[in-house]
Amino acid sequence: MLTAAFITLTVAVLAGSLLAVLHLREGAALPAWPPAALHGLLGIGGLVLLALALRGPARGASQGTAAFGAAAAAILALAVLVGAALLSARLRRGQVPGALIAVHAMIAVSGFVVLAAYYFAG
Repeated sequence: MLTAAFITLTVAVLAGSLLAVLHLREGAALPAWPPAALHGLLGIGGLVLLALALRGPARGASQGTAAFGAAAAAILALAVLVGAALLSARLRRGQVPGALIAVHAMIAVSGFVVLAAYYFAG
């Protein structure tokens, strides 16, 4: 289950990176909503898979990374909340603030790095 969560979140991170590059191009219009929706669904799905994986046996205690799974889940949940704020901004104003994209990306990448440490240390 942890492998499925890691792969799903890896794809979500790659899709988010592509969306950020498309958004930050000078003079570019907002990326179409289907790729953004897919990115969001992958992120939420990966978070659900991670939560299910954390219900299993503990891992990483010998390396000191036993709490990394729960920490990654908490950080990624925060990234999902900021992603919901991005969706709200797009629906209400028709545009997405670049600063909010940067905050979302920073939180999501931080959570993914903690997850990667947890995944590879176990």
